[in-house]
Amino acid sequence: MPGGPMTATTRPAPCPLAGVRVLELAGIGPGPFAAMLLGDLCADVVRVDRPGGSWPGLDPARDLTNRAKRSVLLDLKSPDGQELALGLAERADVLIEGFRPGVAERLGVGPGPCLARNPALVYGRMTGWGQDGPLARTAGHDLTYLALTGALHLTGPAHGPPTAPANLLGDYAGGALYLVAGVLAALLHARATGTGQVVDAAIVDGVAHLTTALHGLLAAGLWRDAREANLLDGGAPFYGVYATSDGGCMAVGALEPAFYDEFTRLLGLTGDLPDRDDPASWPRLRALVAGRFARRTRAEWERVFAGSDACVAPVLSLREAPDHPHLAARGTFTVRDGVRQPAPAPRFSATPAGSGRGPARPGADAADVARDWDLPGLAAPPAPAAPPVRRGT
Repeated sequence: MPGGPMTATTRPAPCPLAGVRVLELAGIGPGPFAAMLLGDLCADVVRVDRPGGSWPGLDPARDLTNRAKRSVLLDLKSPDGQELALGLAERADVLIEGFRPGVAERLGVGPGPCLARNPALVYGRMTGWGQDGPLARTAGHDLTYLALTGALHLTGPAHGPPTAPANLLGDYAGGALYLVAGVLAALLHARATGTGQVVDAAIVDGVAHLTTALHGLLAAGLWRDAREANLLDGGAPFYGVYATSDGGCMAVGALEPAFYDEFTRLLGLTGDLPDRDDPASWPRLRALVAGRFARRTRAEWERVFAGSDACVAPVLSLREAPDHPHLAARGTFTVRDGVRQPAPAPRFSATPAGSGRGPARPGADAADVARDWDLPGLAAPPAPAAPPVRRGT
């Protein structure tokens, strides 16, 4: 939230999702991020952590996708743990799980028993491949989901393999954000009708959906199915990234003629330039642009283009981004418990977001959740089930 750290005392009320209860069955990746976003919007998110944790080696205080939540510790492999989880589902508006298909059912907390206890529940399922199809029960990760949708083929240089875009495009854009959109739509339906449902959010579906406009351009003959061959994939010399003399980079997005004219003027390109509208001229034009950028440092070029409409920006690192004057002025990043992190987004004029809670510590909130959700058994959950005794060798 702009203007400094978010706290309960500085946050106007109510928040957008105040009063909505979300139960998250602990996992890693897009499921926790989706629950974090709902928590940022002030839903009461209770995370069911498992004994032993979900992400080995990560200090829970630094697991920022667990901010804006509370945590209880349950062993879902034990009958008592399953019953307490069903009790939470009975009191929740939304449930989010990211297990492989069939796992929640084997643990006794699948859609069947949860919706039987709470017919208005929105049961959100987050997977890579989806709940059905030939690959549904096989392992995968962000990169493999991108590979099958065609999205990975869009990234990287023309000559060479595609570039892995971290896990932002698959896990978080095609996965978590589509799960949140589906959950909120189903929640509206449940509020209107009293009927819950299952939301099947698959990363392959979401990423494929993100490519809708490109499929339209491809069908119209306006997009080539190759890397660095199009207007928006680095093929055009006026839409790409260039190295500076100090090893930095500048991003150029001078698509429109007026912006392009401003760009070439400030870059110092004068005279009879190669035709920007002729792809055959792009290699020569790119060489001219690259040569100019290579003459100065990133900071020098940043000053040249500052305040212009040339659509040029420095390529900042994760550590550098929060200190950029624009992001600092908007409060795009905030500091909570000594950790700099992105502030909640988007922004609301009447119901500002931001729960004020740091990352949940596994099991730390059992007593409070037991009281607030009226489930006394959570306050002192039973010990995890003993492992089976092995006989023989």
